[in-house]
Amino acid sequence: MAYFYIFLTIFFTVYGQLVLKWQVSLVGSLPDGNLEKFLFLFKLFLNPWVFSAFISAFLASLAWMATISKLDLSHAYPFMGLNFVVVFALSVLLFQEPVNAQKIIGVGLIIIGLIVGNQG
Repeated sequence: MAYFYIFLTIFFTVYGQLVLKWQVSLVGSLPDGNLEKFLFLFKLFLNPWVFSAFISAFLASLAWMATISKLDLSHAYPFMGLNFVVVFALSVLLFQEPVNAQKIIGVGLIIIGLIVGNQG
């Protein structure tokens, strides 16, 4: 069951990141003025999709608490590296973000680190 909680943590974290990117990309970049920044971010916060990303972060936290109640932190935490792998892959697929050798090598090193880190 602990690995299911890890899956939920990763799922909710990735969902939140992708939704935030999607919604921010629809409204453009952060304005320069302080009041404009505040209004921009407040308007985003009221967006139901963005709010769902905040809820998702909360659910990820609950799933993470369940995870570390079952596993040692030193064993469970390396799995959080999968967030980088999944977000990278989905950002390429969904947002057509660029891929280069450095990114692929980085993702490969994360995967190798996860495998090595969880051998014991």
